[in-house]
Amino acid sequence: MPSTCSPRLPAVYINHGGGPLPLLGEQPAVASSLSSYARTLPSTPKAVLVVTAHWQTDATAVSDAPSPPLLFDYSGFPAQTYTYTYPAPGSPALARRACELLRAAGLPCSADSRRGWDHGVFVPMMLLFPAADVPVVQMSLTSNQDAATHLAVGAALAPLREEGVLIVGSGASFHNFKYFFARDEKTREVGVAHSRAFDEWLTATMTDPSLSADERRSRLAKWREAPSAAECHPLGAAEHFLPALVVAGAGGDVPATKLPRVDAPQSKVDHGLQISQFEFR
Repeated sequence: MPSTCSPRLPAVYINHGGGPLPLLGEQPAVASSLSSYARTLPSTPKAVLVVTAHWQTDATAVSDAPSPPLLFDYSGFPAQTYTYTYPAPGSPALARRACELLRAAGLPCSADSRRGWDHGVFVPMMLLFPAADVPVVQMSLTSNQDAATHLAVGAALAPLREEGVLIVGSGASFHNFKYFFARDEKTREVGVAHSRAFDEWLTATMTDPSLSADERRSRLAKWREAPSAAECHPLGAAEHFLPALVVAGAGGDVPATKLPRVDAPQSKVDHGLQISQFEFR
């Protein structure tokens, strides 16, 4: 790294599902979407950089271990979900290149050789690239959860797309346990209404071709002002949305495409909540 690769690879924001549920057959729409996505790529990535909702640090950190372990950062699931393996290699070269780009943009970055890949990484990667033959690097969010910072991180990383790297933001465009696990119908209906209001705004912001790149970034930087934003991502708990900002920052000047729906009414936790994925090509 760096090296050129043509054609340019996308930056994509995905729903990684609830813990290991997509691997257990309990979120089939999520599993199907992720399992089929790699076939749509213009070429096989040289590596994947995954910005995960489940790792927050003071400044951006990247995993640079050659063979990271898995971090089973969930609880209460069947025993088999703690024995998963995913032997894809890491990429110290990509980790160095990512830090190089961030520092050149005036953004601090550090390497981490100890932390394992959390479920925001290994669950979608097991579905995207089940052969485990594409190197993976995990990247953190910053704990201040500042929107402008994450947009800037994405913009700094954009050159990686020309170098054979698929940039993946791994999270969920709706993430509020109050509504995920609501037992009464009225609360569920309120959650669905909030998820749809926010998704309408997010979809327009990400995909509207009439918006300039500056307008898109400005709207995303002020995403807290969007309809139902606080109900979809409570204050201080925006970690599942922030990977979308990194992806948008890396997306450049073009609008995104909304990928097929991934809300899964048959899931135990989704019950019709609108959760969306977006791709910049």
